Amino acid sequence: MSDAISIPSPAPQQATEQEPQALLVHTRDGALIPQPGESLLETLERHGHQVEFQCRSGYCGACRTPLLEGRVHYPNVPLAFVSQGECLPCCCKPVGAIRLDVKKG
Repeated sequence: MSDAISIPSPAPQQATEQEPQALLVHTRDGALIPQPGESLLETLERHGHQVEFQCRSGYCGACRTPLLEGRVHYPNVPLAFVSQGECLPCCCKPVGAIRLDVKKG
């Protein structure tokens, strides 16, 4: 008889279940990487996208943009109405990878 104990190892999990998604902003022009602390609008502007805006604080809704995939976080609740499938880039930040229906121009 042996004192060795056989303990089955857990089944391997896919990396997407264990690691958080990288912060990426996918547009019709490619993938953008946000800098720490910047709004989604600032990320888009830094990469040459021209998004209509007025207030930069979620008050007016002029920057309303289709959010095709993913989620965003609003550090401060915007006053402008935001429907399902939309975001206000001026005052939100991506949570993981997101896809927007915007292009340079």
